[in-house]
Amino acid sequence: MKTFTLPDLGEGLADSEIIQWHVNVGDEVEIDQVILTVETAKAVVEVPAPYSGKIVRRHGNEGDVINIGALLLEIEEVQGEAQAESTASATKQDAATVVGNVSQQNHQVEVDDFWIGSQHNTPPADVISAMPSARLLAQKLGVDLKLISGSGPDGLIVDADIYSQCDKQKPGTEVLKGARRTMVNTMAESHHDVANVTITEEALLDKWRDGEDISIRLIQAVIHACHQESALNAWFDAETMTRCVHEAVNIGIAVDSSHGLYVPVLRHADDYSAKGIRQWLDDTVDGIRQRKIGREQLQHATITLSNFGAIAGIYATPVVSPPQVAIVGAGRIIEKVVMKNDKPIAVKAMPLSMTFDHRACTGGEAARFIKALVKHLQKFSS
Repeated sequence: MKTFTLPDLGEGLADSEIIQWHVNVGDEVEIDQVILTVETAKAVVEVPAPYSGKIVRRHGNEGDVINIGALLLEIEEVQGEAQAESTASATKQDAATVVGNVSQQNHQVEVDDFWIGSQHNTPPADVISAMPSARLLAQKLGVDLKLISGSGPDGLIVDADIYSQCDKQKPGTEVLKGARRTMVNTMAESHHDVANVTITEEALLDKWRDGEDISIRLIQAVIHACHQESALNAWFDAETMTRCVHEAVNIGIAVDSSHGLYVPVLRHADDYSAKGIRQWLDDTVDGIRQRKIGREQLQHATITLSNFGAIAGIYATPVVSPPQVAIVGAGRIIEKVVMKNDKPIAVKAMPLSMTFDHRACTGGEAARFIKALVKHLQKFSS
């Protein structure tokens, strides 16, 4: 019998959420067959089987948040010379996943030993066996360990058991997972580290055609503004006091979903035609809805765009995501009255809000950027 624990997914993260099991107890699996899908704070990852054999027991349910080193499967290996050789070979290599390599090195998991001087592996009946992290989590959430039957080996209580009991004790309490969990850390980092300043403007859309694709026009305008004032298309590192101004425009597009906020990156956006931008947007949004978006699709943005006005809101103070130095927000298109040739006329206007890191950008650079953005939005469509 062999066990398989959650490996280090190469993300530098301590936990993952089980999104979907692809095998059931009793199933026969082969080496490198995808057995489950998990979501880290950075991407959705498919985890392969490290051995061939029969699934004897599964640990963890869909929706559980589990730590690196947590037991996932117990597998009864298929015996045979060819299989033994294959297994030996597989343990020397990392199993491939959609986002790179998953390390097969097992992490040492320390379990609390609360009986002193005992020479037995089995704890006394009145002793609660729990992971140290589970005990700490139970204390924070007010969960009574005595009410829990552990799902780990020999009834060991793990973090997932604490979360499950918390849901029962406090209806309506939700443990943040996946993208929502990531958002907590990102927003806290930005609030702590970035000197946020927001500048607002509006673009009059009287030259737009009916049915104009707002997302395409916004992306094209951001590209144009980055070329006109490149200081906003940059990364900043406060520790080394260095700024990297990028030639390529990699736009992170904020996408709202029921699972939380995702920011996939349209790389080399200036190489795309209008049709190509629309195709990328459609394919990417569909991937997010199906929770099939890889880590590489969320990396290396040089500036971010949020079209929050598609839902609601006129002006906002968007939050910069380091190491980027700027984020552009587009509000809900409104109708307003303006004077033209000494006559009042009704026109549509798009409110714009841009937050920038004042440590890396001057107010003049930000003003020139948003001026270029407005100018491009106000022109006739090409």
